[in-house]
Amino acid sequence: MDTSDGLDVTIDSIDAAAYTIPTDAPESDGTIAWDSTTIVVVHATAGGSSGLGYAYADAAAASLIHRTLAHVVTGRRAADVIGTNVGMVQACRNLGRPGIAAGAISAIDVALWDLKSRLLGVPLVALLGAVRDRVSLYGSGGFISYSRDRLERQLAGWSEAGFSAVKMKIGRDAAADVDRVRAARAAIRASTELYVDANGAYDRKQALGQAGRFLDCGVTWFEEPVSSDDLDGLRLIRDRMPAPIEVVAGEYAYHEIDLRRLLEAGAVDVLQADATRCGGITGFLRAGALCDAWGLPLSAHTAPTVHAHVGCAVPRLRNVEYFHDHARIEQMLFEGVLMPRGGTLTPDRTRPGLGIELKSRDAERFAA
Repeated sequence: MDTSDGLDVTIDSIDAAAYTIPTDAPESDGTIAWDSTTIVVVHATAGGSSGLGYAYADAAAASLIHRTLAHVVTGRRAADVIGTNVGMVQACRNLGRPGIAAGAISAIDVALWDLKSRLLGVPLVALLGAVRDRVSLYGSGGFISYSRDRLERQLAGWSEAGFSAVKMKIGRDAAADVDRVRAARAAIRASTELYVDANGAYDRKQALGQAGRFLDCGVTWFEEPVSSDDLDGLRLIRDRMPAPIEVVAGEYAYHEIDLRRLLEAGAVDVLQADATRCGGITGFLRAGALCDAWGLPLSAHTAPTVHAHVGCAVPRLRNVEYFHDHARIEQMLFEGVLMPRGGTLTPDRTRPGLGIELKSRDAERFAA
């Protein structure tokens, strides 16, 4: 392919649709409960090619894309993804960038990177520049609403499949949390790390007390022991956290300033970022640059299909969250989804872009 021709085109159209998929069982964490997940899927077209992106966001993000962002993006050069990202951020100034707007921007940004790769006829991982061939996964689920049996079976399944770590939810009942963590530890291999995620449900003293109990259960990762808005609290807990438990947060960062504040506060041992929230592939690469500057590892939050490609391009990536809901949805809605092998995901270098296509007929029955 003549790559100069492939890049010298402008974006013809942006289209978005929202799909709401019921969970396969009731789910809850330390603060909320849910029975469905909504995904907003974007198609960006240029030069006879179509790029696909998505974000896990409210259906209102699709409306925002049609009403505001599509007009900002169309007519711009398909090659200039970062410039287009900046333009979308500016267009949302009076709307409020966090939340729905960030999800809309992220979905379009992913679609534009996918489109650029397809125009060049290369996989996204090759366009970004890989520093590794595959990403390490940790299995994530273990919802508080699960029975003890389902919790043990789910985590044990990932452990047996070779995942380096598994994660479970905590935070509703401190005493019950300890019993569930002990059961999880007994269910998985000794070589499998055990992560816990409180989703900010504990207060500072409660979190520190629980950390001592979890240490006896072999926990090595304590995600959002307090709210990620409590930077002083996270720093306090990190300073007092018994080794080898690491404090982790960042999934609710909607732009690089949120991530930078966590790092400047010394609030985390491992920074999280989510390409479907923090500005797409562009935002995730910025998160990787921040981790380079602070010398800390980065972990990708959920959306494994997207993070497999960009994760291979981030030097300090620790792992990618193989979240039960998102792994299930991506397999239901997309053809070409990557499947775990030995606890890793390897981007398909035989297909351009992300290598996935929307199963339109399958998706239609979930239209929001």
